[in-house]
Amino acid sequence: MLTVYKYALKYKWFIIVALSFMTIELIVELTQPYLISKVIDDGIVAGDINTVWFYLLVMFLISMAAFFSGVANSYFASHIANSFSYDLRTALFKRVQYFTLATLSKFPTSSLITRMTQDVLQTEMLLYMSLRIVLRAPLLVIGSLIMSFVVNPTLGFYLSFLTPVLLVFLFIISTKGVKIFLRVQKRLDKINRFIQQNLEGVRLIKANDRGLFEIGRFQKVAGRLRDDTIYALRLMESIMPVLLLIINGSLLVVIWMASDLLQAGDVQVGEIVAVINYALRMQGGFSMFAFIIIAFSRSKASSERMEEVLKAPISINKKEDILKEDKAGTVKFENVSFRYPGTSRYVLEGITFDVKANEKFVIMGGTGSGKSTLLSLIPKMYDVKEGNIYVNDIDLAEWNEDDLRQTIGYVPQSAVLFSGSIYENLLWGDLEADESEVFTSTEKAQIHQSIESFDHRYETMVGQRGVTLSGGQKQRLSIARALVRKPSILILDDSTSALDIRTESALWEALKDENATRIIVTQKVVTAKTADRVLLLEGGKISAIGSHDELMEASGLYRSIVESQMEGGHLDD
Repeated sequence: MLTVYKYALKYKWFIIVALSFMTIELIVELTQPYLISKVIDDGIVAGDINTVWFYLLVMFLISMAAFFSGVANSYFASHIANSFSYDLRTALFKRVQYFTLATLSKFPTSSLITRMTQDVLQTEMLLYMSLRIVLRAPLLVIGSLIMSFVVNPTLGFYLSFLTPVLLVFLFIISTKGVKIFLRVQKRLDKINRFIQQNLEGVRLIKANDRGLFEIGRFQKVAGRLRDDTIYALRLMESIMPVLLLIINGSLLVVIWMASDLLQAGDVQVGEIVAVINYALRMQGGFSMFAFIIIAFSRSKASSERMEEVLKAPISINKKEDILKEDKAGTVKFENVSFRYPGTSRYVLEGITFDVKANEKFVIMGGTGSGKSTLLSLIPKMYDVKEGNIYVNDIDLAEWNEDDLRQTIGYVPQSAVLFSGSIYENLLWGDLEADESEVFTSTEKAQIHQSIESFDHRYETMVGQRGVTLSGGQKQRLSIARALVRKPSILILDDSTSALDIRTESALWEALKDENATRIIVTQKVVTAKTADRVLLLEGGKISAIGSHDELMEASGLYRSIVESQMEGGHLDD
């Protein structure tokens, strides 16, 4: 929990002020029963009306002080808690931005969302309650016990007789509570993941009429969350009856013994009233413990989950800027082998090749041959442990990651667009690009005319994940967004699969004048024919490399790919 709550240290002076006001409230609350005993014993019983008025005036003044202190404490507590949650949520989001893909794969998207929303809320609530009641409740119980001894040691002893039993009970319940609420949060992760997957696949579900089936699956997942939550709340609800039983038992013992002491003249009426008041305050303090334990259990479970994110490995390259040839755009692999973290199977083995500046370099191969993995190594999404990769003749290990990725325009296999306008999505490639640069990029990507045909043109809202656009339109927008960056290396991971032959041909023709090296994963032989060279992967190894004509002569695998795309003895071009 320390890792999470260190973000509250920024507001330590506000915390001190808030706790100071809470202390004033607490002192007033602990003083009042003592003053009441004085009113009864020194005023009413003694028949001294002036003493009665004096103590009543003192009680009124300190009550007003407690009132204003309570208002001020609530104000500062709210400010601190909300500021803390803002800082913590920002820190979590920032941390995720620097995750390597290996680290990111350990956390489901739904789990990260829960941690940055629900889990942050739980820790925020505990911080707020700490400044209002979490610290006040135990101090009220301890203070009431101490004051009861001050008023009358004998009655104080009987009041505290069963307190150790309460403390042991609360410790056991809080320990169990942390475990069960951690399980509840994990169940919440699973239900969020299920909902996310369901909404992403809603078209497929509707097309196959699997709505009832999905409802059944959801009920099972939601049912497990319901059962664990009910168990957790039942466990917490058991606290209150036990607390009341023990406190009321102590109170009965105090009243029983007070009657004997009163008859013996060893205690005054005001002292009995004061100790009973302290017993009731202890009862109120212990009653708060039920809510405190729930809040603490949930917050501890949430803190542990957030600590996993805050302590997860990240990739921040602190290397200084290095001298590099502007717009060089060369890539070189030297005996590179790669396997994903936590696995033993090599996805790539002994990969050696080089890509020249401004070359159109195509990578082909069957499913699972390692094409996308190879591309992901160039922008250093994964660290290479075996072999070396050079960009612009500089080893990736020497590159500052920000500089490296500024030289690359990367278009992933699945086109990703963000909620907002088309223009905002395009500008995401380079926030400083002007309008003419954006339009030039869309024209090269063969999407400008399509955008102009929309009712709101570049201000058209694309919807979540680009749901309002066709597959081809999303791919072309993604390519245009990459071109806005003016990269020296343009990486297209099967990013033209949804384009027809005519549009794709126009795209490649437009990119001829682009001062950028083009590294393209594709399944289309038509695209491979126009490439300077083609790299053929098979089972994570290089099967062949060369131009289309050279591979037609030297590679049986390549010829089989070409033949599979032949129609009537000719490629569909």
